[in-house]
Amino acid sequence: MTVAIVWLRRDLRLSDNPALNEAINAGHTPVPLYIHNDNETTWADGAASRWWLHHSLASLRDSLQKRGSDLLILEDDPRKVVPLTAEQYGAAAVYWNRCYDIVSIERDTIIKQSLLDSGIEVKSFNASLLLEPWQHLKKDQTPYRVFTPFWKSLSAKLSDSWPIEAPDRLPKLPVSSTTQPATLEQLDLLPHINWDKGFYSSWQPGEDSAQKRLQTFTEDRIGHYAEQRDYPSQTITSHLSPHLRFGEISPRQIRTFLQEQCTLLPAIETAAAAYLRQLAWREFAYHLLFHFPMTSEQPLNARFNYFPWRTDYAEDLESWQMGQTGIPIVDAGMRELWQTGYMHNRVRMIVASLLCKNLLIPWQEGAHWFWNTLVDADLANNTLGWQWVAGCGADAAPYFRVFNPVLQSEKFDKNGVYLRRWIPELASMPSKWIHAPWRASEDILADAGITLGGNYPLPIVDLGTSRTRALQAWGAVKSIRPDESSTD
Repeated sequence: MTVAIVWLRRDLRLSDNPALNEAINAGHTPVPLYIHNDNETTWADGAASRWWLHHSLASLRDSLQKRGSDLLILEDDPRKVVPLTAEQYGAAAVYWNRCYDIVSIERDTIIKQSLLDSGIEVKSFNASLLLEPWQHLKKDQTPYRVFTPFWKSLSAKLSDSWPIEAPDRLPKLPVSSTTQPATLEQLDLLPHINWDKGFYSSWQPGEDSAQKRLQTFTEDRIGHYAEQRDYPSQTITSHLSPHLRFGEISPRQIRTFLQEQCTLLPAIETAAAAYLRQLAWREFAYHLLFHFPMTSEQPLNARFNYFPWRTDYAEDLESWQMGQTGIPIVDAGMRELWQTGYMHNRVRMIVASLLCKNLLIPWQEGAHWFWNTLVDADLANNTLGWQWVAGCGADAAPYFRVFNPVLQSEKFDKNGVYLRRWIPELASMPSKWIHAPWRASEDILADAGITLGGNYPLPIVDLGTSRTRALQAWGAVKSIRPDESSTD
């Protein structure tokens, strides 16, 4: 039987995996290969993602072994490793599922040509998106830059497509006397400090866990999703984002499962539609990153290359990172992130707005911090989210939309349940004052055991004054014509 290398990247699953399925259908013995390379891009996996990756690879390896195969793990530059591994195994073909960032595209193009020059069949597949970015353009063949028309067009183009079942059995992994595989432990992915202990109680990486989480979300929570998804104290959202980021589940699997459930339970159709719209934001993020690859570091709205960001922000940035801003909803979100590798999406927008607008700290600083601390750190989603809040991306929030963290907290965590969970020093504060403790009287603070500037910080910025400053900063650049600020 001939051999096919199945190069796994952001598709760490056996079900609905087109590359693996092609190897099986073509009659090859699949060699599932994962290559680790920390030096490939400036956006190498952050610390939280590396934690997830370690456990996801372990789960995938176990699944392969239960089916009679195994996971081949190697380290080094894929441009060298993939052709060499194909040669060492005498592979007739190499299959992979596509990545969409510019570094991966350029790398994969080089590898593909090298393999073709050696007479090896190469095929790549879509395993991450509902529709390829180049298949979904406006009528004038330019990319979408606004979500609503993107979503309407995407909805009209989608057709029913049944996910691929995982194989029950796989051929034994061939042995190559010249290939020296690495162990998972040798990849050194886990943190060297005792930072990740809260991750274990919050997450269980792997394909089986992704499927269970989808089923639990659909059975127990989706009925309340549309009206309660913005409330961080509620366990309403799916928490599928890290599973999607590592390809432990595909958007096609999610969409198909929800369609099936809607057939059985028509009452959840509205909620399911609201969730699928959020899934489409992920598609939009990938669409933008593919067509505007510079946006992972540069603003899409080139006016922001001239924006008067602060440069003396190191102390404020650290206070923000550590959840010590003195603004409870921001501190709660940043502490949730540090302890669990995750933050509720509504709170992500609030903390990002404070950083970019009230503190005038460049959005790239926030993007890099999220990249290092989120288990679901996804380059496309991360870029879209930060540029949206900063006002410099496609379909961005207008710059004058500055989230008021106190009003947001009062609206979406009225009784302070989320705040008390992540800021225990405020646990005894009355709900009326917990959202802005600096407004409370000395007697109220004393009764709650709070000393502002002592056991809980004073606000590092005045929200009203800083909002005015942010709007003045925008006024300094908004009149620049795009052709005058082009980064081309």
